[in-house]
Amino acid sequence: MDLFEQIHAHACRRTFLRQGAVGLGALALGSMLNERSILAGDAGESSMTKWEGVVRPLHGTPRIRRVIHLCMAGGPSHLETLDHKPKLAEMDGQPMPESYTKGRQIAQLQGKELKCLAPQHAFRPHGESGQMISDILPHISRHADDICIINSMQTDQINHDPAHTVMNTGTSISGRPSMGSWLLYGLGSESDDLPGYVVLTSVGGGQSQPIAARQWHSGFLPSKFQGVEFRSQGDPVLYVSSPQGVTLDGQREVVSAVQQLNSIGNESFDDPEIATRISQYELAFRMQSSVPELMDTSDEPKHILDLYDTQGGDGSFAANCLLARRLAERGVRFIQLYHRGWDHHGGIKDGAKVTANLVDQGTAALIEDLKQRGMLDETLIIWGGEFGRTPMAQGSGRDHHIMGFSMFLAGGGIRGGMTHGATDELGYEAVTDRVHVNDLHATMLHLFGINHERLTYRFQGRDFRLTDVAGHVITPILS
Repeated sequence: MDLFEQIHAHACRRTFLRQGAVGLGALALGSMLNERSILAGDAGESSMTKWEGVVRPLHGTPRIRRVIHLCMAGGPSHLETLDHKPKLAEMDGQPMPESYTKGRQIAQLQGKELKCLAPQHAFRPHGESGQMISDILPHISRHADDICIINSMQTDQINHDPAHTVMNTGTSISGRPSMGSWLLYGLGSESDDLPGYVVLTSVGGGQSQPIAARQWHSGFLPSKFQGVEFRSQGDPVLYVSSPQGVTLDGQREVVSAVQQLNSIGNESFDDPEIATRISQYELAFRMQSSVPELMDTSDEPKHILDLYDTQGGDGSFAANCLLARRLAERGVRFIQLYHRGWDHHGGIKDGAKVTANLVDQGTAALIEDLKQRGMLDETLIIWGGEFGRTPMAQGSGRDHHIMGFSMFLAGGGIRGGMTHGATDELGYEAVTDRVHVNDLHATMLHLFGINHERLTYRFQGRDFRLTDVAGHVITPILS
């Protein structure tokens, strides 16, 4: 064999090994991507077309088009807000009866002397319905006939992060899709130029527990269904503005070129995550026009700004409530507003009042604004935290509590002016018409025309759903 033949043979061997290895690697990668695509089911379709949801046709008649979840992060005390307990006031400073607490899960008060702490603020009847609401919520009180108070909520987890996980995903196991992601998967978004699931946060009034982005994650659903956090001040989305010297036409050319490359990859592997990249590039491009217009509240009349008591863009909960209405008008399916400031282990009398003052007017303004625009009947408002607080004192505050707490609902399909369920006379445990978080989720889906047992997603050999293996529609609160 001459030198040329040796070189040629060596080159052929190297080429074969290199290309063979690449080929085997490509086969392996293709196999993994195809497996993910198979797991994704219908969600693996190309995102070049607008996602219309998998619940087609709907399982029932829809009553609402969107949800605005006002999440009072930290655990607001039901005893200072929505659950009137005169007996607890009578027992202020007395030992908590052991019959309530023996063998029960208590957070930081475990093994300590337990004494009753009276409600720190007065309650009064409001509206024609006469619902009892605390004096620290004067603006919400004016809407007593529009809201349904649930005083019998229960959850599974006694610490903040896992309790938020239950409230968002229906289970304490991390990695499951959030309720907003389930809705997008099931129904799609009505907006072409904004995400279908938007999160806004504000802070103030008490200890501010952190909120993890996984609370609005899509879990094992394709990532195009996850929530998008908008910042409350400055640019709501980083880099949404074009850099100096970059024109819209120039960006369009870049996006088109990237999309062509992504499309080639999608044709080869049919990977839902590549499809997500394609759709999100397009959405990001459209958001360069839609987001600045969304955030510019200069077109709002003075009486609306006065209603919310904000000029917008100041990072407050009230400003976020105004943005929530603007997002709702633009077709956003699920809007989540977190206010971090309800964790009152001490100083609950002043702390609850300060925090309530930061959210009370914005909440009431949102209800009133939607009502005036004819949008409340097609919107579900959910107000409440991840759990409540103990009737027992923790110094001058209250500890975490999961056996009974309060939330309120308002909007389409909900009976206003009613109180559903009750805790015992000291506010310790839900004893009448108990409502678990899974029941809340089942009811929300029902209002969208979805049977919660039929909205499922197959993952790792099992059909999962938002309500896990539980959940019942709370029919008494439906109009």
